[in-house]
Amino acid sequence: MNSPAITILSFGRFERGFLDKISEVVMHEFNSTVTIKESYLDISEFFDPGRRQYNGDKLLKVVNTMNGHGESKTIGLFNVDLFIPILTYIFGQAQLNGKTAIASQFRLSNERYGMPADDELLLQRFTKEVVHELGHTFGLIHCHTPTCVMRSSTYVEDIDQKEVQLCTKCRTELRIM
Repeated sequence: MNSPAITILSFGRFERGFLDKISEVVMHEFNSTVTIKESYLDISEFFDPGRRQYNGDKLLKVVNTMNGHGESKTIGLFNVDLFIPILTYIFGQAQLNGKTAIASQFRLSNERYGMPADDELLLQRFTKEVVHELGHTFGLIHCHTPTCVMRSSTYVEDIDQKEVQLCTKCRTELRIM
């Protein structure tokens, strides 16, 4: 199956090589063409001063308006602390069976947890989160296979335990859709 085209919208200061590596994995996992675009969005209106975080629900809706036509998928990448009203924080969010997702690397760096920087680990974590959220746009729900990228992640340690790819079951479901 050849999947719909995927656009990665960069709303942060990400190095091109960093985004290229994420793009390669996304292209492989979803058998899709992937385009990286730099974008700008004044996110100040999405900031909740009481929480000192950005509202993921509202950001997702705005990124959805930037989505291309047809069956294409879009994921917006950020480097801000995201939340939704029912959770303290989120790593990302997507429309199940929809066209749009968002992900943020804000809570994925070792430095956030008092550990030494590890750029490779940050890349792995963010790539897993991007693949996970895009999986939801393709209709995949959370998987119970411990190493599947579609397994739910509450903490970065959960992300570290997963692989970057879909398990056999999820890959089969993706091909059926």
